[in-house]
Amino acid sequence: MSLKLYRPVPGGLEPGPVEQKDWRGRLRSRRWRAAPLENPEGQPVGPLGGVLFFGALALLTLIVLLIGYGTGFWG
Repeated sequence: MSLKLYRPVPGGLEPGPVEQKDWRGRLRSRRWRAAPLENPEGQPVGPLGGVLFFGALALLTLIVLLIGYGTGFWG
């Protein structure tokens, strides 16, 4: 037994209360208060539009790579 886990009381030893330590709290500074990010010129994009955009960009990149290696440009 350790006195860290059990504290002496008149009737014997009693388990100490368990402290819930959140490791995320140590990562944040007490003084840090982030300002709200606002962009009045930005247009919100739906999830489907974002997926389609980045999917098309990935497909275009793949096509450029295939053409480049197929013609021997990078090989």
